[in-house]
Formats: sequence, C-alpha cells, structure tokens
Amino acid sequence: MRTVVFGATGPTGRQLTEQALAAGHEVTAVTRRPGSIGPRPGLTVVTADAGDPDAVARAIAGSDAVLSSLGVPLSPKPITVYSQGAANIMAAMRRHGVKRLVTVSSSVMDPTWRPSGEFFFNTVMDPLVNRRLGRTAHEDMRRMEALVRDSDLDWTIARPSGLFDNPTVTRYRVEEDVADGLFTARADLAAAMVAQLTDDRFVRRAMAVITTEVRPSILGLIWREAVAKKKQK
Repeated sequence: MRTVVFGATGPTGRQLTEQALAAGHEVTAVTRRPGSIGPRPGLTVVTADAGDPDAVARAIAGSDAVLSSLGVPLSPKPITVYSQGAANIMAAMRRHGVKRLVTVSSSVMDPTWRPSGEFFFNTVMDPLVNRRLGRTAHEDMRRMEALVRDSDLDWTIARPSGLFDNPTVTRYRVEEDVADGLFTARADLAAAMVAQLTDDRFVRRAMAVITTEVRPSILGLIWREAVAKKKQK
C-alpha cells in the first residue's frame, strides 16, 4: 500500500515510517527536514510543510492512505498545527480520491479518561500539565477531531496516553474511544496505526492505544518530554 506519513521526522513519525516499511508498504515520508531521513528501499522523502495546501496535495497524489503524526510541544501559546494540518491533508485526500486516514490525537480528548490507581497524576499532573500547560494544544486537537469526524473519509483517530520511547513493540491494548492506562510507547502507537492500514475495526472510530508491559516514571517522562527536549531545540 502506498502510504504517506506526515510528521515523519518526529519521534512517532520515525516509528511509523520504519514500521510501515517493515510491513511491506511503500512510504512517502513528508518532512520539513529531509536530510534527517536516510535512503532505503520503498521510501520516498518529500519536503513539505503541512501548513502549505499545495505542497500537501503534491505529497498525497498517487497514494492509498495517510498516517499523520503531526504535533508540537505543549505551550501556552495559540496552536493550530493539528487542525490546520488535518484540514489541508483531508482537502488533498478528497482532491486525489484517497480515503484512508489514521491520525494521532490524545486520550485527553475523552472527558472520562482517568487512569485507575493514578492518584498523583489524576489530582496533580493532569490539572497542571494537560488542563493548563497543554490547554491550547488540546483545544486544537478537539478542533482537529471535529474536522475529521465530519469528513466523508475512512478515518481512524488514534488516542495515546503519555507518550514515551521504548525500543520494541509490546503487547499493547486498543479500545474504542478510551482505555484505562496512563502511558503509551511510541513503538506501540505506531504499530497500532500501521495495523489500521489493513484492518477496518476502527474505521470512523477513535482508537485508544495503551502500553501496560513497560512503564516510565511520571517525573522522568515529564523531564525528558518537556524540559530536556525543549533545551535541545
């Protein structure tokens, strides 16, 4: 299957690209930093910004499906990457007759998501990080989800919980809309998304993806994802 990956040089996008290639798909990796992706069989690298409708349309032409892992770090500033990127991607898909879309959102989008046994997270970290620091990002994710749900595409919204790096895919869990779990390994999220290219279980549904076999520390995760990576930029 000819698959386009948006956000291909991000931490989840790299997993999507590698796993889609390993599954035998032809992959077009869309990025603003093409030099960071090495050549390999079955891979085409396209330089494009998801905010540029014409560039997005050129990247999607001739494909069968789109995997989107567009995202930005949490910030109090206004964020439009999710909704604008989704709007441009879906317009290009309609233009070129591409129906299958799998895009990343967040478990936070379900108001009932409260992981069991996670008192510190539910009472301290969730209000502080997700509801305050991440407010603008999550508002834009809601706009994105609304746009996707209103489309006539064969969409799946992938909802991970706290993302972290793990070198291998585990026996992750998937549930419709929301799952009881605090963390999601990026390798597991990518595996669940790539599986949707040949599975219709979650077509026109939200798919929560949860990792249970390995677990990072909450404070360590916050440091790596929010503080350390911000210093590297």
